[in-house]
Amino acid sequence: MVELHLPVMEKEVLQQLDCRGDGIYVDATVGDGGHAEAICRSLHPGGMLIGLDWDEAALARAEERLAGYSGQMKLVHADYAGLETVLENEGLSRVDGILIDLGASTLQLMDSERGFSFHQSGDLDMRMDRRLSVSAKDMVNSYPAEELTEIFYKYGEERWSKRIAAKIVQEREQSGPITDSARLAELVKEAIPARYRRSGGHPARRVFQALRLAVNRELENLERFLPQAVRCLAPGGRLCVIAYHSLEDRLVKNFFRDQSGQCTCPPNMPCICNRKAALKVLTSKALRPSEEEVAANPRARSARLRAAERLENQGWKEGE
Repeated sequence: MVELHLPVMEKEVLQQLDCRGDGIYVDATVGDGGHAEAICRSLHPGGMLIGLDWDEAALARAEERLAGYSGQMKLVHADYAGLETVLENEGLSRVDGILIDLGASTLQLMDSERGFSFHQSGDLDMRMDRRLSVSAKDMVNSYPAEELTEIFYKYGEERWSKRIAAKIVQEREQSGPITDSARLAELVKEAIPARYRRSGGHPARRVFQALRLAVNRELENLERFLPQAVRCLAPGGRLCVIAYHSLEDRLVKNFFRDQSGQCTCPPNMPCICNRKAALKVLTSKALRPSEEEVAANPRARSARLRAAERLENQGWKEGE
């Protein structure tokens, strides 16, 4: 069996989920099953874990890892943006906790056939779910410079988006399609002025992040997922989100703040919005991995964990 992805902030996740032995929990990005295994260990007979993932290869690894808990878990090949549909198909309307761990796993990044990594040569694909119709290769070779610029800036916050897009278009017009991840990484490096390549990690990091987010519509899916998660939580149920990029974390932070019932009226004006809280935020600031964890698993360095609890009979109404 291959070496599996290490679950990030496992202790903190279990603490925030506060799992009950007979509870029903969802791991919306089950991946290799690390967090799911930890949750299953806390369950008693009658407890259940529903694990979702859009990557069939990851689901296969999770199924092998969780084989000893077959009576307490169900794995589903599905996108987390379809959470409500999955639970409805399982005959469930409410669950006691939901975890979503965003981003790509180490094994996905290491697989040259997936094209996620700027460190190695491989097919420029980047689809988490192979059923998606548009790959990174399609975007890079068919989108106009203006659209590529927007993707790199919006999803990667890349300062040199316009220069990089122009370089890509020039390359594909002069030399044909760009199909290799290492070649794309080199083009990005060439497009950025030399003095700006000396800090901040690999010059292609932001572009690869942007393409992955765009191909898989990860921010859009997260925006669809979060309100579904609130609707699917039983009173007292908890939602935990692990994000690795500022765009994702900002979206989660703002959603939690919005659903915690804070007044949205202008400062120094009487409240007329009459907002009711659906969530109680449990993490005033995002939790970060310990120095010991980062030393053992450097990929955990950028992780941010936020958690919130569903309030009873507040906020979301049935059918919203």
